[in-house]
Amino acid sequence: MTEQVCQDQRAGVYPGSFDPPTIAHLAIAVMARRAAALDRVDLVVSRQALAKEDADNAPFDLRLQVIEASIAHAPWMQVVVTEDQLIADIAQGYDAVILGSDKWAQVVDPAFYDDEAARDAALARLPQVVGPNRPDTPPLPESAMLLELPARLQLVSSTEARTSRPDWMTPPARKTAEAKNLWGL
Repeated sequence: MTEQVCQDQRAGVYPGSFDPPTIAHLAIAVMARRAAALDRVDLVVSRQALAKEDADNAPFDLRLQVIEASIAHAPWMQVVVTEDQLIADIAQGYDAVILGSDKWAQVVDPAFYDDEAARDAALARLPQVVGPNRPDTPPLPESAMLLELPARLQLVSSTEARTSRPDWMTPPARKTAEAKNLWGL
């Protein structure tokens, strides 16, 4: 786990709570790396995720261990911890920001900013946006590099993985969930 961005590589940032990490998270990271010609993808976890203050999350340190185990096969991915919550702040210094539909909805929601001008300024600071469009969520901007998710991954989400689809968790997440009675298992 690292706490800083190396400036000598083309790097993408994938912010999220990864609670739990899913097979779609990993597929999106792989696809974004290829599409945006990234040398490295940092999965960035905020110590306190935006709009999830009251969420029943897995313990933070355990979640980090599960994420690290889930990406151990990919030396080009690493976990980064931040105090930042806003995507524009987290993405500062990166070449691309990888967003799932839930994060894009936060980025465009004026409720997370002082006003719409602050939101627009944050949007203007974003690096290249990379990610999939998904049903029933705001579409990514026209300037985004769109990823075409396979049909079997279109609806995968951490929420559903926790409540009814443990098969959507990464194998280390599923193993930990079973051993520690987490994420609905």
